[in-house]
Amino acid sequence: MVYPSYLNLTESQWKERIERALSLLESCEVCPHRCGVNRLKGELGFCKTGKNAIVDSYFPHRGEEKPIRGYRGSGTVFFSYCNMRCVYCQNYQISQLGEGREVSPEELAEIFLKLQAMGCYNLNLVTPSHVVPQILSALYIAVKKGFRLPIVYNTSSFDSLESLRLLEGIVDIYLADLKYADREIARRYSKVKNYPEVAMAAIREMHRQVGDLILDERGIAVRGLLVRHLVLPNGLAGTEKVAEFLGSLSKNTAVNVMDQYYPSYMAWKYPELSRRITQREYHQALSFMEGFRLFLD
Repeated sequence: MVYPSYLNLTESQWKERIERALSLLESCEVCPHRCGVNRLKGELGFCKTGKNAIVDSYFPHRGEEKPIRGYRGSGTVFFSYCNMRCVYCQNYQISQLGEGREVSPEELAEIFLKLQAMGCYNLNLVTPSHVVPQILSALYIAVKKGFRLPIVYNTSSFDSLESLRLLEGIVDIYLADLKYADREIARRYSKVKNYPEVAMAAIREMHRQVGDLILDERGIAVRGLLVRHLVLPNGLAGTEKVAEFLGSLSKNTAVNVMDQYYPSYMAWKYPELSRRITQREYHQALSFMEGFRLFLD
């Protein structure tokens, strides 16, 4: 097998994937919202994104987990808008307000190639769930021009299984959030339905595709799943149940238990979210995750 995995795809396989992906935009079923709008005609649904992706920024990111960033950085593309509405989002200017500019597939492909030229270890697609068709179209163009970086799919995990299956054999590394264990809490703070069920099914599919995280001799991720879990105040993230799910997935699951929550965006409207977490809350979360491969960045 050639690495990255997408180099194993034939021309006809690429075209079939892209055709299937673009068809999802006609009556949009790209993500679990299934808005039904025709994005190819510029109609907008929950994600406020039409035919083309919107990009806020791209650069070598040196703040990701060590297996992702290495010392040269991860080639990160921040896509604008999101299919969630987290009231505490720390990147709300991008995810909620939509800062950025619309790019064609050709322009997006050039961004990928620029990040490769910068010496990045991988291509890190941040908030990609609503733009999978656009990503596939651009990636095909970039590969034809010599793009060879492995793909990191950096997601909230509110992903449709159909979109994820289009990425099989293309994405080598899934960097997946598991935000909540309770559907009503997810609805209250992120405005989505059935988040735990959707996200856990998505993460199972990701793990089926790529397995546990594999590092090379430099400690850089080459394939596999790395799950992120942001600890929220007052136990709102349901960390114990999240740990139970990850244990059912694999005892070798790679996990980053994140302590950087702070009340951003509209969190001030929710008293239970209006403070940072305590050391006690964080250490309790770590105790729930004991036994997993922890990457604490």
